[in-house]
Amino acid sequence: MENRYGMEEFRVNITADKTELYRCLAEQIKSLVGNEKNMIANMANLSAAIRQTFGFLWVGFYLCENDDELVLGPFQGTIACTRIKFGQGVCGTAWKLQRSVVVADVDKFPGHIACSSASKSEIVVPLFKNSKVFAVLDIDSDKLNTFDETDKTALENIVQIIIND
Repeated sequence: MENRYGMEEFRVNITADKTELYRCLAEQIKSLVGNEKNMIANMANLSAAIRQTFGFLWVGFYLCENDDELVLGPFQGTIACTRIKFGQGVCGTAWKLQRSVVVADVDKFPGHIACSSASKSEIVVPLFKNSKVFAVLDIDSDKLNTFDETDKTALENIVQIIIND
């Protein structure tokens, strides 16, 4: 249900399968961000909506700064690393490769940056404007093998909602 200030209530059907949860999430995100053009506000609400829907350990954004470093943006979860170098960790690797990266077991990812020892698996989705990465969505789970092609495809589509002007 929506009021003139934004969402009043965010609804999640916990009995739905993952594909249906992402479909419902996308619809609600469209309503949640509505006509809001402020990217930081939209990133903040998207982080909260994803975490509320799935209960992931950490959901948030890192913003590209100076072509060589990511800086912490809006997030939901425990305290996070503030800066990540280009090409380092899962976030920096997704930025460098310019594609989403799914990691089933972060302990087996070369150069993984452990912002939280509770993190077991991770997905990072880059956001593009004018064919250039300007941010990444980073999601950590406290369980192994949490993320798959369904998550990758759905999250790539969901971030488009906040990118499109």
